[in-house]
Amino acid sequence: MNELRRLRAKSPRRTAPHGEALVDHLAATLVGAERLKQRVGRIAVVPDRFWVWVLIAALLHDAGKVPDGFQQMVAAVNGPVWKQRHEVFSLGFVADLLSKWPLDEQLWVAVGVLTHHRPLIGPAGWAIFSTYDESDPVEFTKRFGTVNPDATTLLRNWLARVLTGTDLLDAVPDSGDDLGAAAHTLLEAIRDQWEYDGPGPDSCLTAVLLQGAVTFADHISSAHATLLTEQPLNSVFALGLVTGMEASGKPLRRHQIEAAAAGKHLLVRMPTGSGKTEAALLWAAAQVEHVKAATGGQPRVFYLLPYLASINAMTDRLADLLGDSDFVGVLHSEAASYHLARSMCADTDLDETSAAEQAVSRAAASRLFRELVRVGTPYQLLRSAFAGPAHSSTLIDSANSVFILDELHAYEPLRLGMILAMIELWTTLGGRVGVVSATLPSRLETLLIDTLGESDVTVVAAADQPWPRRHRLGLRERHLTSPQAVDEIERRLHAGESVLVVANTVNDARDLYSRLAPIARKLHGEQAALLLHSRFKTGDRSEIEERIQQRYGTGKPHQPGILVATQVVEVSLDVSFDALHTSGAPLDALIQRFGRINRIAVNPPADVVVHAPDYRKRPTSDDEWADSVYDRTLTELTMSILGAHQNEVLDEQQLQRRLDELYESVWGDTWQSSVEFGRKQFREQFLTFVSPFDNTRAQLGDETFDELFNGIDAILEHDIDEYREALAATEDKSAGRLLGSQFLIPLPYAGRFQSIYDKSLMVNVIDAEYDSLTGLGAIRTKPSIRPHPSLTETSFDH
Repeated sequence: MNELRRLRAKSPRRTAPHGEALVDHLAATLVGAERLKQRVGRIAVVPDRFWVWVLIAALLHDAGKVPDGFQQMVAAVNGPVWKQRHEVFSLGFVADLLSKWPLDEQLWVAVGVLTHHRPLIGPAGWAIFSTYDESDPVEFTKRFGTVNPDATTLLRNWLARVLTGTDLLDAVPDSGDDLGAAAHTLLEAIRDQWEYDGPGPDSCLTAVLLQGAVTFADHISSAHATLLTEQPLNSVFALGLVTGMEASGKPLRRHQIEAAAAGKHLLVRMPTGSGKTEAALLWAAAQVEHVKAATGGQPRVFYLLPYLASINAMTDRLADLLGDSDFVGVLHSEAASYHLARSMCADTDLDETSAAEQAVSRAAASRLFRELVRVGTPYQLLRSAFAGPAHSSTLIDSANSVFILDELHAYEPLRLGMILAMIELWTTLGGRVGVVSATLPSRLETLLIDTLGESDVTVVAAADQPWPRRHRLGLRERHLTSPQAVDEIERRLHAGESVLVVANTVNDARDLYSRLAPIARKLHGEQAALLLHSRFKTGDRSEIEERIQQRYGTGKPHQPGILVATQVVEVSLDVSFDALHTSGAPLDALIQRFGRINRIAVNPPADVVVHAPDYRKRPTSDDEWADSVYDRTLTELTMSILGAHQNEVLDEQQLQRRLDELYESVWGDTWQSSVEFGRKQFREQFLTFVSPFDNTRAQLGDETFDELFNGIDAILEHDIDEYREALAATEDKSAGRLLGSQFLIPLPYAGRFQSIYDKSLMVNVIDAEYDSLTGLGAIRTKPSIRPHPSLTETSFDH
């Protein structure tokens, strides 16, 4: 065997029993960096030499794996542990091969090499600077142990040939004598530059993008992943979309024509069923061509929605429009579950275990940025602000991209502020942003225009054209769970109507279901009553959603019955009912609930009945909340505004005016202050990228994010054995976890207080009541667990 090829980058594994040659990995990482360059193109805010630094750093990033200690470690599956950092020793090759370059350019390449695994600042044993603090280069060099000089020479010569053969270097200088000393000198220069705040905002952003590019290329190389190279959502797609619409008797409407011709950024406010999605896609296709021409890259298109189920539905729709599901990536925490469900529904011979393995593989490919069209939530992309090896790749992949945000939630001001701050960064990095909504408060529209720049934004809104008149508003002073409300809903069932009932808490939903389901079943059959909330096992919820869609899906033949749900129904399902009874909530949420009634206006205006909520304290708060969930002031303002329109027929344009009335109130002033606070805090904490290589940055970001956006998953104590069997059903651990995910029940972040973490299964376990039709009941708090307020009573049910 060629002596150079004896050097290993990776240990033996099932798919590579001899490991991976170091030169193969370095060459593949260079190819990955080149593909990223071709995808992203020129980034206006970084120096002209940025991609040269990225490509050289990618080639040299693992050259420091040449020491004997590392090679012994990867020679076998369980080789002796080498306790040094290879990226630190790689700096010797950077200093040696680039010795004729100015120091500032050497430092840029060195930063890309040094930061692709670990933070620079943080605790000893983890972060680079504190782990390698020797002032004596001799002592520093001793840490890496013996290094075969012949192997080093062979590797250096190979690197030199690649650098000159790819025109990254004109010529390679003569070799220096001591790689260890050269690495020490360069490390100290990096320490001088980055140990505190860094050299300034522009340089900090460049450094994070450089880190992201090298990490991106390394991950692509290590996973032997492929990247799609041609954006399918382009001018050819737009032409096909228009042709298809015309052929089906739906020629382009005014707002779609205006959107397709819009400039950099777009705001669309049009009623449900007006073709907002088509307008957004035509705009996106045009922006793809503009960004291509400006940057030489292949822009990514991100279609961003609030919730998981709507993401899955849009993924299916885009796959259908593009003609191939392979073109569309799914970006959410349960992407593998999505692929598994689609695989099991398809006409294939795969068993569930094989389908799980394929689903995990596809989800992993999307995490490695394979597709150029991706559907997800804005919150996944917010993580890129935390930078570091875990998130900086996402940041550079979003540069020069096109973003469609479908339905921003205005009533969550802190989250909205974070999204606005992120939009600012996307535009700084060459992004184009479109926002589409049926109802967008004018105050939020102003904030978006200010964020994007007034001269760069095209606003497309319904002018004098009539909006569908789909709803007749009713208000009731009695709570949704009152006997009077239940009697009214029962009369609708006797009249043969399909009724949607939306409660604000899981407890209320379960109570109403227990009282109304027997009536609906007696009148209209066993499938006529369904309950949906977020506290079901994943497998049970999927089955329930499928039954809901089959019975009440938009366009399905009319069937009477009842669906009792919580907030999860607001954006999760494409359904249409004859009537709505809902507990009072902020107007934004009510409008989403109204949208599930008489969805495409084929019937006369349908009743949407809003019941006054109860205002009560939470166990952890002295303030009163609507049904212990929503802000009292906001909900009372909503009920007051709606009170002036009792028994009126409403269209979405009227609802827009009511929404503006709400947001222009004194409460709206407080709301805007909260949005601005959220934007300022997120920008200052994360988007200036001061101290980008500090370990506390990533820790703070992840902790903040998890508490604000994420809950936890748990399994029932009596499901432990079946969960363990699912994990063991395949050698692929990720596929096993996917099979086991059918048992998971989502809980809010506070659920960690009512669960025990099983270290062997790596999952939270709860002892609780559960039924496949009604979901999670009371959690029996164990003596060893600190008590916490009821999860089903006080938490949002998204």
